[in-house]
Amino acid sequence: MSTPSEPSVKRSRCKSSPEEEKKDGAEGGDGEGRGSGARDGEDKMVSLFSHLPRPKAPPGLHDHLSAVSSSNSNLHPAIPTLGHLYLTRSIIGGNARCRAMLQTFALLLQSYDPPPTSRDYRHDVDHALLKPAFQHWTTQCRPHSVSMGNAFSFLKLAVANLDRDMEWDNARKILIDSMEAYVTERIEYAGKAISRYAGTKIKERGDVVLVFGRSEVVNQLLLDAALVDGKSFRVIIVDSRPLLEGRDTLAVLSRAGIPCAYVLLNALSYVTMREVTKVFLGASALMSNGGVLSRIGASCVALLANENRVPVLVGCETYKICNRVQLESITGNELGNPGEVARTDCARAGPSNRWMGDEEGGAVGGDVLEDWKDRPNLKLLNLMYDLTPSDFVTGIVTEVGILPPSSVAVLLREMSPESAFKGAS
Repeated sequence: MSTPSEPSVKRSRCKSSPEEEKKDGAEGGDGEGRGSGARDGEDKMVSLFSHLPRPKAPPGLHDHLSAVSSSNSNLHPAIPTLGHLYLTRSIIGGNARCRAMLQTFALLLQSYDPPPTSRDYRHDVDHALLKPAFQHWTTQCRPHSVSMGNAFSFLKLAVANLDRDMEWDNARKILIDSMEAYVTERIEYAGKAISRYAGTKIKERGDVVLVFGRSEVVNQLLLDAALVDGKSFRVIIVDSRPLLEGRDTLAVLSRAGIPCAYVLLNALSYVTMREVTKVFLGASALMSNGGVLSRIGASCVALLANENRVPVLVGCETYKICNRVQLESITGNELGNPGEVARTDCARAGPSNRWMGDEEGGAVGGDVLEDWKDRPNLKLLNLMYDLTPSDFVTGIVTEVGILPPSSVAVLLREMSPESAFKGAS
C-alpha cells in the first residue's frame, strides 16, 4: 500500500540531472545522501521531506526589521517584530503563538483607518491589514500552527459579518472585543475546564503521572491538582533534544513543591512503566480522524504507554481541532533548523531556545558535527512534530468533557468557526 509521501520522493529523485547521477555513481553512492553533501544546500535536504518548507535562518532583530522595511514598507513594525519572535522561537506553543497573533491584530486595528475613498472597509481590513500580516508570518518566519489558522479564520469571519454601513470606530471595537472574547473563552476558560475534567482522573494520593516536554494545559492541570485540590502525586517528565522544553515544566512543577523526576526520551524504556499510572500529553492539533499532532517524541511516549496498558489522556482545546485527516508525520509537518541537531552540549541560552555558539545554528567549535555541512554522506533532519494515532490515545480532554478519539469529527462539526463567532458576539 503506497503512502502519501511516495510521490514526493519520486519527484525529488527525478529532478537529478544525468550529470549529477553520473557523479553520484562515480563517487560510489547510489542511495540517498551519498556523494551529494557538499555541492549546495539542496543536497543537504532529506528527500522524503523535500516537500516541506525550509526553515529560515534567524537573523538579528535589527537586520530582520531592515530587510522587511526595504522590501515592504507598508507593513506595520509590529508585524515583523512578532515574526522575529516566531522565527527565533522566543514564542513557542500553540496557545502562546495564537495569543501573540491576536494581540498584534488588536494593535494593528487600533492604529488603522480605512482610506477615505474606501467603498467597503471590510475588504480593506481583510486585504490591506490581515492578509499581509498573516502571509508574512507564514512565509517569511514559520509555518502557522493550526491554532493560529483557526483563530485567523475566526477573525476573517468576524470582519465579514460586520455591517457595511457601521461606523469604523464601532466596527473596530466589535473586532477587538471579539478577539478578546476568543482568547478568554477558547483558551483561558478552556484550559480551566480541561484542568477540572482531567483532575478527576488523578487520585488523592499515590499516582505517578508521566508527561512529555512542555504543555501549558498539562502544567495547569497538574498545578491545580496539587495546589487547589491538595492531591499528592509524583510526576515523571520526559524530555528530548533539541528544544528541551521539559526543563521549563520541571522548573514550574518543582517550584510548586510537586515531586518530579526528569529523564530524556532515549531513556524512556528504562523508566519502570509499571509504576506509571497515567500519561498526560499536550497537543498542537487534533485531526478529524482522532490523530494527535504534538511535539516530536510524543508518539513514542504514547506507544510505550499503550504497550504497558497505561491510559493516555491528551489535553487539547477545541479551537485546535483541524478538519484535515492525517495518518503519518510525513505529509504535514514542520522542519526545524538542522544545525540544532548537531548540538551535543545541550546548552540552551535563555528562554528563546537559542544555543551557545554561532547564530546560524551550526555546531560549537570543536564539536564532532561542526563540519556536518561538508560531509557528503551526512544529512541532518530536525522535525518539529509527530502524529500519535488514535489507537494509542485513551481519551481527549477538552473543555466540553473527556471524549474518545472517535468523537472528534462530531466535535469539529459543533465547534465550527461560524458557531464560535456567534457565541463570541
